[in-house]
Amino acid sequence: MHSEAASAAAATSGGLALATRMFLLLKNVLFTVFVPGTLAVYVPLRVISGPPANLSFGWQACQVAALLPLLLGCAIYFWCLWDFAVSGLGTPAPIDAPKRLVVRGLYQYVRNPMYAGVLLVIVGWAVFLQSREILIYGVVVGIFFHLFVSVVEEPMLTRKFGEAYLRYCQEVGRWLPRARRRSAT
Repeated sequence: MHSEAASAAAATSGGLALATRMFLLLKNVLFTVFVPGTLAVYVPLRVISGPPANLSFGWQACQVAALLPLLLGCAIYFWCLWDFAVSGLGTPAPIDAPKRLVVRGLYQYVRNPMYAGVLLVIVGWAVFLQSREILIYGVVVGIFFHLFVSVVEEPMLTRKFGEAYLRYCQEVGRWLPRARRRSAT
C-alpha cells in the first residue's frame, strides 16, 4: 500500500515537473518571438527596410558575409536562452527572470551575451540589406541595451542575488571579456 502511494506521488510530481518545464518553454518561445523577434527581425525587415524587405537571393559577397553575424547572433541568443531556462529556471523577461544566477556557458565570459547576440543579428541584417538605416537602428538599440542594463537590470540583479552578483560583476565584464587571472600553481 505504501509503495502504491509513493508511486502515485512520484507520478504526480513528475507530471507537475513536466508541466512546469513545458510552461517555461512556452514562456521562453513567446518572449523570443515578441521581444528579440521584434527588435532583431520585424523592425529591421519590415519597418526600416519597408515592406517587404528585399530578401532576394541573388547572393553577393555582402549577403554571404552577413551570414556570419546572423548565424552567430542566433546561436548566441539560443545558447543563452537555454542556460536561462535550464540553469536559471526562468526566462530573459525581467518580469520572469531566472530564479538562480546564471554564470555558465557564455555568461562566464561576459554578463550580457544575449544582448550581444541580438545586436549581431541586427548587424547581420544591415550587412545583408546594405542598409545604413538598419545599422543606425542597431546603434540606437545598443545604447538602449546599455542604459537598460546599467539603470534597471544590474540594480535589480544586485537586489535579487546580492553578494554573489557583485562578485560576478567584479570577475566578468559587462560587454567584453576580461583577462583571466592565472592562479599560482
